[in-house]
Amino acid sequence: MSPLAPSPLQRSPLQRGAVIGILGGGQLGRMTALAAYRLGFQVHVMAPEEGPATQVTPRRTLAPYTDLDALAAFAAQVDVVTCEFENVPAAAAQWLHDHVPVRPGPRALATCQDRIAEKSFLRDIGLPTAPWGVAQGPDDVAALAAELGRPCVLKSARMGYDGKGQVKLGPDTDPAAAWAAMAGHAAGVQGVVEGWVDFAWEGSVIVARGLDGQMAAYELVENRHRDHILHDTLAPAPHLTPDLARRARELALHAAQALDVVGLLAVELFIAHDGGLRVNELAARPHNSGHWTMDGAATCQFEQCVRAVAGLPLGDPALRHPTRMQNLLGAEVLDLPRWLSDPRARVHLYGKEAVVKGRKMGHVNLVGG
Repeated sequence: MSPLAPSPLQRSPLQRGAVIGILGGGQLGRMTALAAYRLGFQVHVMAPEEGPATQVTPRRTLAPYTDLDALAAFAAQVDVVTCEFENVPAAAAQWLHDHVPVRPGPRALATCQDRIAEKSFLRDIGLPTAPWGVAQGPDDVAALAAELGRPCVLKSARMGYDGKGQVKLGPDTDPAAAWAAMAGHAAGVQGVVEGWVDFAWEGSVIVARGLDGQMAAYELVENRHRDHILHDTLAPAPHLTPDLARRARELALHAAQALDVVGLLAVELFIAHDGGLRVNELAARPHNSGHWTMDGAATCQFEQCVRAVAGLPLGDPALRHPTRMQNLLGAEVLDLPRWLSDPRARVHLYGKEAVVKGRKMGHVNLVGG
């Protein structure tokens, strides 16, 4: 275990038995922890409360991410830190970075947790997005809607996921009402207004980048949503062509290198009818659209994440079997006997007890499609 002393530049591979710290207690942390154990590491989870990740490790720090004493105790017991979600307070990530290696680093986390920073980064490195502008209030929303045209979408700059904090502005939508719905009447909220993208389908590419700069990219997959929540991922994407696969891969590799990611970077994409690509969002962590890799790829995304942050050689990301991942949302988990009787199905449950509409209870990988 590491002493509490600055070591952010430590670049040697972790030794067997080293402790990987995970910020966040959700299902992504759970599956990352299980992959870490397979490679001979220990896992320590820091989260505000018990969750799926703390069910699989006895090492945990349960405290707010703003608790400096808890951060110090956590840092003293781990050899490297990674995240299972990007909304860790930037100050907490920076504090940890000053005492123990954090992979991906604070810059990557800060960029991916704020849509303004994220879109500015993408613009600066020359990657295409929907046209957009910053909104500080209803007047900005009205001006940007007039500039970009309607329909368009107002999104919160921070903490938005699975459609939360997003409001579509149609021809008759009142900007003030849209702002109130997005901001929840809170003070100091920022947003972005994005022009509408008439895409053919949505996809994503997940890239791993190691300590030595080595990179490996998974297949471009198609993502299908229900009520703004990912429901199905198809690997490979049904309409994939060699040219589209190449361009999507190059775009994702460029983003990961420019952001200096050590770990994983998921790049969500809009694919236009003419094959054009626009980046929708980035996530510097394992991603829901990468769950298919657990049964369909030579190396799953969670093992790849552990390899990257531990300084080990990256695994083979190649697709072994066409796979359809289906999230089990809410009451869909109650249909478990049907999935268990399907010879194609590989079931992964997250240990969540309360069945809530839209809650991700687990997922199923249908190997062979």
